[in-house]
Amino acid sequence: MQVEVSVQDCYFTTSGSVASAADELPCPISTPTWENWFYQWLETLKSEIPPANAYELSLRLTDDTEIQALNAEYRQKNQPTDVLAFAALEVNSPQLPNEIQLSVPLYLGDVVISVDTAHRQAKQQGHSLQTELAWLATHGLLHLLGWDHPDEESLMEMLNQQETLLQIVNLTLQV
Repeated sequence: MQVEVSVQDCYFTTSGSVASAADELPCPISTPTWENWFYQWLETLKSEIPPANAYELSLRLTDDTEIQALNAEYRQKNQPTDVLAFAALEVNSPQLPNEIQLSVPLYLGDVVISVDTAHRQAKQQGHSLQTELAWLATHGLLHLLGWDHPDEESLMEMLNQQETLLQIVNLTLQV
């Protein structure tokens, strides 16, 4: 199985706002690391996704201003949030013929994470920005695969799955 992750990231100052070229600080997770993590997560979740030889998704690391605009446009909530997921797969969509399914990457969708919010949440939770970004990425990935949390029970299932996915890449949350 091949996993293609398009990582689109901004650079941030230590205060969390988007930086100018002169004072850029890169995100603490490299593109190869993201690709490896998503590969491992999709391997774990492969029973929940249509079969394909390759999967593709986009990960955008941004700031509160951009994610607030997206949240207002797509969810009618004019406030920043930590993660948004835009799934490309339709539930109960017709299956493509196997030869087509296996010949092109299956596009799962887009995950957008606010590094500003992730940074604040990491401090509040007492863990690293890297762990918080991975936590939010797993949440977004599960949404791309059709998971949702309309009630407490489904939220707990989703949070438990996220914890499992973090453990797979040797990360843990501080509790």
